[in-house]
Amino acid sequence: MSTPTTTTGTTAPGTAASRTAAAQSLQITAARPYPELLDLPWEVPLEEWPDKHLAALPRGISRHVVRFVKIGNRVIAVKETNAEIAHREYRMLRLLNRLEVPSVSPVAVITGRADRDGEPLNSVLITRHLQYSLPYRALYSQTLRPDTAKRAVDALAVLLVRLHLTGFYWGDVSLSNTLFRRDAGAFAAYLVDAETGELYDELSTGQREYDLDVARTNIAGELMDVVASGALEVDMDDVIAISDRIISRYRALWSELTEPESFERGERWRVEARIRRLNDLGFDVGELAITTDIDGTSVRIEPKVVDAGHHSRRLLRLTGLDAEENQARRLLNDLDSYMAAADRQNEDEEIVAHDWMGEVFEPVQRAVPRELRGKLEGPELFHEVLEHRWYLSERAGRDVGLDEAVHSYVEAVLPGKPDERAVLGVDTQAIRVVADD
Repeated sequence: MSTPTTTTGTTAPGTAASRTAAAQSLQITAARPYPELLDLPWEVPLEEWPDKHLAALPRGISRHVVRFVKIGNRVIAVKETNAEIAHREYRMLRLLNRLEVPSVSPVAVITGRADRDGEPLNSVLITRHLQYSLPYRALYSQTLRPDTAKRAVDALAVLLVRLHLTGFYWGDVSLSNTLFRRDAGAFAAYLVDAETGELYDELSTGQREYDLDVARTNIAGELMDVVASGALEVDMDDVIAISDRIISRYRALWSELTEPESFERGERWRVEARIRRLNDLGFDVGELAITTDIDGTSVRIEPKVVDAGHHSRRLLRLTGLDAEENQARRLLNDLDSYMAAADRQNEDEEIVAHDWMGEVFEPVQRAVPRELRGKLEGPELFHEVLEHRWYLSERAGRDVGLDEAVHSYVEAVLPGKPDERAVLGVDTQAIRVVADD
């Protein structure tokens, strides 16, 4: 939707008429109508917006002024920038969303802003807040453990591979330009800044290597800042090792996903093994290019990887649950255990999954008091309950039942977890604001 309007005539600066004229000059570009946007104080510089409009969330690093804003029961991220960059990033994020790449969703671009004296203000890009996501500095409230930093880098490596497979050249890869969601002991990374990105049919090796080099340099600098703040207790060698990790993790995953493999004709089982390895990494295979040598003694295969999310899509098909990849793998494992324990392996998988939802997954969710339900997403909560059950069983030397594990987790563990859903109505002066940048 684009709703450009223009003003005519002259008005005295600072008058009610001038404020009305400034509002009438707004141009809004959006995928669908958002009437609530018109109620926000666009005539005020973003950094001066009153607290009543803001949502308090952990803060990341940003080159621009960014605020999280409440509209209705939703939270949006508003970033001030120039009109050309705002429109370009809006279009790029829409493309990435259509390609199902993990990234924030664009809402609108607003141009033609002016203050109460008629002076022009920067345009803004608006995106949806990614619930339960955190900037890397907020993964732990007090300290960032070395293992956590490594897992964040691993998640960024997976995101970068997915972007490169779609032909997206980032140009500014960093932890600061990424948001992280917990994913069953790991993290899932989401792109939040497409300002420097370009989309091609296919990336050259040089483009991919440049993104990798930028990533390593930026990660090293970001971790040095965290070390200097006292939130990460490692030496310089550890910082370099963690930043170099993006290279090794990226190349190992890229190789598994794209490199051809040769084997003897009698080893056809290796085709299935390759597909299974790719599925274990969370990627589906669209097709396999298979060729034989002239003498027919060996076979060469090259996988055509179509997208990540193999387990997520299977879980969504069976249960309707939308989960991250590792969460989905963990839930599917529990579903398989339920199926085996009930001796129902030969029954229709979707029927068994329906029963598992009603008898296992949903009772766990209902056991959580309403005031604690913003702590974690449902799939992550279920994963943590399973982990807690294993811990209790090991300590007790017996199999602790799910009901007992849920009760113990809700009483002893969950209340101490940070609230990772958007928090509305909290004093924003005391909590820094996260940047979608």
